[in-house]
Amino acid sequence: MKPNTVETPSITVYVSMLGGLRLEVEGKVLTDQVNRSQKLWNVLCYLLLHRDRDVTQAELVELLWPGENSSNPINALKTLLYRVRSLLEPMFPDGVAPILSKRGAYCWNPAVDCHLDIDRFDALYARAGQSGLSDAARLECFQALARLYRGDFLPKQSGNLWVVPLSARYHARYVDVVKRCAALLEKAGRFEEMTALCARASALDELDEELHILIVRSLIHQGKETEALEAYEKATDLLYRNLGVTPSEELRALYSAIMDTEESLETDLAVIQAGLKETAKRPGAFVCEYGFFREAYRLEARRAERNGTCVHLALITVSLPGGGMPELGMLNTTMDQLLDILVRSLRRGDVVSRYSGAQYVVMLPAANYEDATMVMQRVVNAFYRQHRRNFLKLSCRVRELELA
Repeated sequence: MKPNTVETPSITVYVSMLGGLRLEVEGKVLTDQVNRSQKLWNVLCYLLLHRDRDVTQAELVELLWPGENSSNPINALKTLLYRVRSLLEPMFPDGVAPILSKRGAYCWNPAVDCHLDIDRFDALYARAGQSGLSDAARLECFQALARLYRGDFLPKQSGNLWVVPLSARYHARYVDVVKRCAALLEKAGRFEEMTALCARASALDELDEELHILIVRSLIHQGKETEALEAYEKATDLLYRNLGVTPSEELRALYSAIMDTEESLETDLAVIQAGLKETAKRPGAFVCEYGFFREAYRLEARRAERNGTCVHLALITVSLPGGGMPELGMLNTTMDQLLDILVRSLRRGDVVSRYSGAQYVVMLPAANYEDATMVMQRVVNAFYRQHRRNFLKLSCRVRELELA
C-alpha cells in the first residue's frame, strides 16, 4: 500500500458525476460500472464532493450505517477505506495517495487537483443567468450546459439521502436550461435543434408536459405534422397513464394547430377523398382525441338544430367504490378494458374520447334520452359481466347536447 504523503507530483483528476461516476487520471478511467459495493462508491463520491475539508470518521459512519448499532464501526470504516484506496491505486503514479488519513478523519489529498463536472455546470449556470448577456452568448452557455448534463447526479447512489437534494437540484436546473434554450432556438428559427434538445430532455423527464409542448411545437414549425401528431399522442398517453391528468389547454391547442396545417394545395378531389377514408372499416364507435371530439360536438349541435333531431352526451367515470381516484396501474387497465367495450357496444356513428385520466365522454347522435341511458347502462353491465374481478365502480351521466 502506498504511503500517506502530501508530497505529491502535480496531477489532475477529472471527475464526472452527472450521469454516473467517472474518474480520469492521465488517460486511465474508472467508472461506477465496475462491480464493487455501493458503500465503497458512496464513500468515494462523498470524499470527492467534500474534497476541500476533513471528513470525520463519525460523519462517515453515520453516512454509511445510519441508525445501525455496529459493534465496531470504525474498523469496518477502515476496511472500506482500504478497499477504496486499493481501487484507486492503479490510476495514480507511485507515491501518490489520493485519500489521506488524519486523526479521526479522512480527506482528499489537496495536492491532487480535482476538476468536477458539477463545478463547471454551476459556473456556466451562473453565467447564463447574468443580465446584459446577448442572446447568442446565453444560447452558447445553455448549449454547453445541455451537453455537460449526461444524466442525473450519481444515479447509482440515488438511494442515499445526501444525494437526493443534489440530484433534484441539478435535474431541475437542467430542465430549466433546456426550456430557456429551446425558447432562444425557436426565436432563431433553429427548429431541428430545438426538437433534438427537447427530445433528449424528455427522455430523462418524460412527465414534464412543457417539454412535450416544445417538441410538438418544433415539429409543427418544420411542417412535420405526422411526427407532431405522434408526439402529441405519446404525450397525452403518458400524462393519462402516469399522472392520471388531463392534458393542458396549451397542449390540446397544438392538436388543432396540427389539424389546421396543410402541406400543399391539392386540386384533385379524388385524392382528397381517398385521404379522408378510414384505412379500414372497423365496426363500433369512432374513437378520437378530445380536441377533435370538441369540433365534432359543435358540428352535431348545428346539424341537430337544423334538422330538429336530438343528440345526447354521456360521461362515464371510473372510481373507487367509496369515491376517489384508483391507483394508476389499476385505473389504466380498467380504462383500456372499458374502451374496448365502448367501441364494441356502440354504433359506428357514435363518438368516444378520453376526457380525463378516469373518464370517457361519448356522443350519441339520433338518440333520445331513454335510448341513450339504456345504451350506456348496457355498456356498464357488459363491463361488469366481462370483468367480474374488477372491484372499481363505473358511474354514468347522460345529458342532451346543447344546441348551437
